[in-house]
Amino acid sequence: MARKTRDVLSVEWVRLELLRTAYSTRGGVFARMDPRMVLAWYLLAALAPWFTHNLTVLMILFVMGAVAVVLARVGPLVLGLFLVGLIGNAVGLFAAAFVFGGDLGTLVALGELNLKLGAVSMASMAAFVSLEPEQLSDALLALRAPELLAFGVSYGYRMLPILVDEYVTVFDGQLLRHAPVERRGVLGWRVILRWSTLAVTAFYPIMLNTAKNVRTTVEALETRGFTYGAHHRAGRTLRLAYLKVTSWDIVVLAGSVVAVVLAYWTGAQFPIHR
Repeated sequence: MARKTRDVLSVEWVRLELLRTAYSTRGGVFARMDPRMVLAWYLLAALAPWFTHNLTVLMILFVMGAVAVVLARVGPLVLGLFLVGLIGNAVGLFAAAFVFGGDLGTLVALGELNLKLGAVSMASMAAFVSLEPEQLSDALLALRAPELLAFGVSYGYRMLPILVDEYVTVFDGQLLRHAPVERRGVLGWRVILRWSTLAVTAFYPIMLNTAKNVRTTVEALETRGFTYGAHHRAGRTLRLAYLKVTSWDIVVLAGSVVAVVLAYWTGAQFPIHR
């Protein structure tokens, strides 16, 4: 059991999970959709919670977000970070309200805020975990977003595995060059302090390597005519030719619209009063 836990929490596992998340290798319902329709679904799911204070509607939208996360097959790393953040934020806000004399109304208002943030966060996970870098970039380009924005999104995703690999290499090199601590201390605090220090200092060489990679990539792209191809109409048409809205896209988006409307109708019929 201890060995399995150590394998799951290793740096290599985190790196692989980040790559699976960035490159949408798990599949799911939204991965089969046109990227433009995925962005439309995301706008619907992300904006719907902010137009109401009805707790019934917010709870339904929160459940819908959880269902979307399951259908999108979000990985355990991202889901775990989301749960830790959401629970930590809720506990912190409730503790602050209690310390500064908040009443039941304050707790309900904070609960409403956490429901909204949770629903929007789950919609974000479901949408962007299902999009590959090229798909997201092409969807932004098709929606007339600036060419540099579309390129920046694609480039950021492409640089992610390189940065992770370089960070792991630098971190392992620093571990080999530093002698282990002589005494672990209570609960191994000296070991934790050493690892934390090395984890922070490992970022400095990464900054220099990133600057070198950016320059090399920009020069390679300009040599291949990236700027011209992004602005030229024929180049854009050729690049975006594979985008096609199918009946599956329409069914998913229409079903989501109906679900949001039903959530608001249910909230109007069965409101939860503060």
